[in-house]
Amino acid sequence: QVQLVESGGGLAQPGGSLRLSCTASGTSDSIHRMGWYRQGPGRQREMVALISSDGITNEADSVKGRFIFSRDNGKNTVWMQMKSLKPEDTAVYYCYVEIGRMRNGYWGQGTQVTVSS
Repeated sequence: QVQLVESGGGLAQPGGSLRLSCTASGTSDSIHRMGWYRQGPGRQREMVALISSDGITNEADSVKGRFIFSRDNGKNTVWMQMKSLKPEDTAVYYCYVEIGRMRNGYWGQGTQVTVSS
């Protein structure tokens, strides 16, 4: 059974930093894209960034230059280093992973990020 374990998140002041990680386990199938979505208060879930298995990153314009993404295929882990945080980054952040020939999508449990002074 596939499990996605997220860690990190919490409270940060505007301009501060936080780091999230997500590790996938319970599968021997190929892992394709890994990344993050977020859902802010009263907003729809939106993509933050997705990283392909060969390291190509597709990220939202709203986080370009502020968030840094990395991935370790051997550890089935993806990280998101968030810098220059803004109040509008406040959201529940969900890890997302595509696994197997059919690229089935799996979601993490979500972790809260709050940016406030």
